[in-house]
Amino acid sequence: MKVFCLGGAGKICREAILDLVQYSKFEKITVADFNEQEGQVVVKWLNDPRVDFMQVDVTNVEETVAKMNGYDIVLDGTTIKLNGLSSECIAKAGCHGINLNGFGEEAKWNDLFGKNGKTLLPGFGMTPGLTQMMAMHAACQMDAVESVRVSHGSFRPIAFSASIAETTAYEYDPNLLTRVVYEDGEMKQVPPFARPRNIQLPEPYGETLQYIIPHAETITLSKALKEKGIKLIETRGTWPEKNMNLVKSLFDYGILRNTPITVNGKEVGIMDCISQYLLQSEEGQMTELYGYALHVEVEGTKQGGQIRHTLYHTHPASDGSVPGWEKLRAYTRNVAIPFAIAASLIAEGHVEKKGVITPEEAFSDPSIIFEELKRRGIFVHEEIEAIEGEAVLPHI
Repeated sequence: MKVFCLGGAGKICREAILDLVQYSKFEKITVADFNEQEGQVVVKWLNDPRVDFMQVDVTNVEETVAKMNGYDIVLDGTTIKLNGLSSECIAKAGCHGINLNGFGEEAKWNDLFGKNGKTLLPGFGMTPGLTQMMAMHAACQMDAVESVRVSHGSFRPIAFSASIAETTAYEYDPNLLTRVVYEDGEMKQVPPFARPRNIQLPEPYGETLQYIIPHAETITLSKALKEKGIKLIETRGTWPEKNMNLVKSLFDYGILRNTPITVNGKEVGIMDCISQYLLQSEEGQMTELYGYALHVEVEGTKQGGQIRHTLYHTHPASDGSVPGWEKLRAYTRNVAIPFAIAASLIAEGHVEKKGVITPEEAFSDPSIIFEELKRRGIFVHEEIEAIEGEAVLPHI
């Protein structure tokens, strides 16, 4: 089997490639990136005979398709704004594919993936991805599901890469139409910083104030849980408090609208200026606490009683006590490892459905993901409590 790792020089994608080197059955692993210098750095760092480098420009579709031909799957680590192009390339090359974002640009290529007998799984990392697995694990143990509240804390610098800076501005863009909740059978659009809720994350993160964000979970879970009678789905997130304070101020002053301004006779978006500053400044590249924390709360009924099923995850500490998980790597590896696991499972034939599919359709039994994570020191924990009626025993 061969895997083409698009955007492989990126800080997250290179960690996914490391996981493939350590755990997968791939015989050839290609780091594919526009940045040849940084791509060669990754190849040297991985130091494995199966790994090589290929320069690629995804905006040149014909050339990229030719380079992808012959690979079993494309691990797509490109940014949100490139996912439409990258999905086109993967579809036309006749490969399986997977990406981290899942914001909908991929759907137009569903028929071609189906015709080729291939699968594209958009949006499989920690969130979206593992969060849907956690929600479905709980929901499948219930007779009916009333609500799902997906939450996460993403503890990383505000702009350690261009794609992360893009995500930061995207999620709180005041003009974004896809920031929705599912409520009473319909999608309802909400503004930035809507529906604040305190979420208790595991230590060292603690209690965090979180807001609705535009993530795929709300869309995919509403379809997957329709037969369970789902009434409410909310997806929230947060970054370090300092980051959130900055984004809130940028929103309050209208800067997130990215209104063009004139500087020295040149027109430039105001948010574009700030993003560039953050990418080039110490403040944009550092934070006090690194890592990731997922929290998924599902309420429903089982055998006549109402229950709340809460799942959360833990990972090796970022304080240097566990080699390979120091500081930023505690964040990037959390995102990258489920990404790599899902890619391997697709390539190995564990996913039967073809076309552009959701995480829920790809993995009907989430335990296959949980077990692979456990091998890497990432654990999913769960607690079950009765809301009313007879007591329900905890299951951990």
